[in-house]
Amino acid sequence: MGKNIVEKILLEHLVEGELKKGTTAGIRIDRTLTQDSTGTMAYLQLEAMGIDRVKTKKSVAFIDHNMLQQGFENADDHKFIQTIANKYGIYFSKPGNGICHQVNLERFSVPGDTLLGSDSHTPTAGGVGMLAIGAGGLDVALAMAGEAYYIKVPQVIKVELSGKLNHMVSSKDIILEVLRRQTVKGGVGKVYEYAGEGLENLSVPQRATITNMGAELGATTSIFPSDEKTKEFFVAQDRLEDWKELLADEDANYDEVIKIDLDKLEPMVAAPHSPDNIRRCRDEGKIKIDQVAIGSCTNSSYEDLMKVSKILKGRKVADNVSLVIAPGSRQVMEMIARNGALGDIISSGARILENSCGPCIGMGQSPGTDAVSIRTFNRNFYGRSGTNSAQVYLSSPEVAAVSAIYGCLMDPRDADFEVDFDGIAVDNFLIDDSMIIAPSKDPDSVEIVRGPNIKPFPLNTALENSLDGKVIIKVEDNITTDHIMPSNAKLLPYRSNIPHLSKFCFSTIDEDFAERSLNNKGGFIIAGDNYGQGSSREHAALAPLYLGIKGVIAKSFARIHKANLINSGILPMEFEDLADFESIDQMDELFVEDIFDGIKSGRLKIKNKTKNKEFFVKAIFNQKEIDMLMAGGKLNSIKMKKD
Repeated sequence: MGKNIVEKILLEHLVEGELKKGTTAGIRIDRTLTQDSTGTMAYLQLEAMGIDRVKTKKSVAFIDHNMLQQGFENADDHKFIQTIANKYGIYFSKPGNGICHQVNLERFSVPGDTLLGSDSHTPTAGGVGMLAIGAGGLDVALAMAGEAYYIKVPQVIKVELSGKLNHMVSSKDIILEVLRRQTVKGGVGKVYEYAGEGLENLSVPQRATITNMGAELGATTSIFPSDEKTKEFFVAQDRLEDWKELLADEDANYDEVIKIDLDKLEPMVAAPHSPDNIRRCRDEGKIKIDQVAIGSCTNSSYEDLMKVSKILKGRKVADNVSLVIAPGSRQVMEMIARNGALGDIISSGARILENSCGPCIGMGQSPGTDAVSIRTFNRNFYGRSGTNSAQVYLSSPEVAAVSAIYGCLMDPRDADFEVDFDGIAVDNFLIDDSMIIAPSKDPDSVEIVRGPNIKPFPLNTALENSLDGKVIIKVEDNITTDHIMPSNAKLLPYRSNIPHLSKFCFSTIDEDFAERSLNNKGGFIIAGDNYGQGSSREHAALAPLYLGIKGVIAKSFARIHKANLINSGILPMEFEDLADFESIDQMDELFVEDIFDGIKSGRLKIKNKTKNKEFFVKAIFNQKEIDMLMAGGKLNSIKMKKD
């Protein structure tokens, strides 16, 4: 039987185990990316491993998150990352060069290679046929050190596209349709592989929008074939030597097939406060809006902004709307500046932001109290915009731009003007890599600059055979890493300072969590389904570790966060009987016994001392995960092996 694309790449990179569904296999990582929000911690961890140079084909450090420099902290972090990149053989993309996923797609992506990134939207590169996976910073540091990345062999879901998108319907609507069907936890343990004759009319930027937001499914990653459309993109980027064809065999096998007729798709939005709360624009109605934000790693390509410019040309943004636009890269910004599109955008009344993540992570442009904001981003979690009372809708650039003109949510097909998108495609992108700094050829001469805000990362102690502690917090389903460790403009500068950052753990939903945890010498977190969805930030594990959290008992976990908990030596457990969730209250005292035997058998007994009840949890780990937990985390485990 033939092989699908995912199997082909995994087989080529397999270094340990076998490709048997549900088992753990080690794969070789060709390339890595970091960004400044997660990168500082990753590079501190890389330093601790004692290697001289990175072992990957190419590793790149991007600066795109912490761009507001209101104090010295962000600038110091940027200098630390630049100097450590220079010393360890890592390429450095300077502030202003663009969003990591957009620049990576343009200048570093390679079909058939593996990519591990310390950002959950690393799967964006699947748009050109890379097996690109988001992970915690420690896993990325290990990949840079030449270690294998261990992955639970995924199910491969074929998404078969037929037909052609109608005018004003975009690739954003394709991934919103997948989210409508699959939900934010439907992709756990899966890779989505796109196929079908509908691919013929989807450009690489359109494909990248889909793979980018596949992260919201909870999927391991998403991927497209590398075909003639991909080749066109690499030719236009003057990187034909990096392109190769990569197609699934005609008789390839899949675990499931999803069929989408592109002719039938309509403009849609994800309503507050979840990317899978999908509504048709026409059904949602013409809701009055206050803000429109266009950009992010999902929709900031040259193609996206050219469509926006054509919609805005000769028109004005509504009086009640603030429209902000952030191009995804310097390449995009310079191209629209040179061809006049930027002038049309500015003339409409739009505000131009720098080439960065910006409002997508709450870094500026927070909406007003109770405001309605339409954003072309990938997440609309509660409070992520920086304003807890805001109502955030996710949409395509077409919906966003038309809505900005009318001052209300609009199906762009209902506009009283026509827009022609012909002529947007280009044969050659503007190439200027002068803001990508190659590493030093004399690393011994490089001094690493370390500012006073950069603190050592916390390390756990070896696991004990029993754990006793209070339930410090109990939370419901779909708690995100934004809930656990917020990342607004006030807090992002402290990503390299866990002691300070930990004071704000869970602060958007429980301001007393940190103090309560410290006063009780840590304890347990009780959670519902899909705990830890969203960002790959390992700070959502490191901050609870610093506060003394010993274990998390949830109905289920998001993939990356569970791995980050294990990496930190925090015990993740799942309810065997979901009804037991209801019987536990905050500040109940729990006792876990015989942990060493329990994690080997996959089952632990927990006594609720307060309620005088016992219940069982699943604690299913592979041997490598058990070794990490026993040692008190991954870095401790590595040190023990070296000793």
